[in-house]
Amino acid sequence: MKPAPENFPRISSSVTYQDAARAIDWLCDAFGFELRLKVEGEPGQIIHSELTYGEGVIMVSQELRETRDRQWKLKMRSPKSLGGACTQTMMLYVDDANAHCEHARSRGAVIIDEPSTHDYGEGYWADRSYGATDIEGHMWWITQRLRSPGQK
Repeated sequence: MKPAPENFPRISSSVTYQDAARAIDWLCDAFGFELRLKVEGEPGQIIHSELTYGEGVIMVSQELRETRDRQWKLKMRSPKSLGGACTQTMMLYVDDANAHCEHARSRGAVIIDEPSTHDYGEGYWADRSYGATDIEGHMWWITQRLRSPGQK
């Protein structure tokens, strides 16, 4: 398998918002992402963006209600447009899940699962994580690794 393009992970995800510009600002402020690229179209419309968190990359885009090409883009929706339905969850590892949770909460994240420890036993791992939804209802799991497999 050939390597991924420079500065891009082998796999990444795209997240769609009604107001992508606001979402980008919020994700950077509340969750700690950094803006790497933003391609703007018509006023207030984000065609493509790339946000990084460590070596991870997510792409944030704007919902489209009409397009002359790429008809598949019309199917991409924010949970806000779907009555809160969520078709994917995002997960990221942080250094301190408790501190991250409090910061995200102070910025308006809705905490759907308070920080708790999940220990899968000695042969597996232990994590501390919490669940949150963002300003348009995307579900996020924020996790801190406490013990890796084989560690005591």
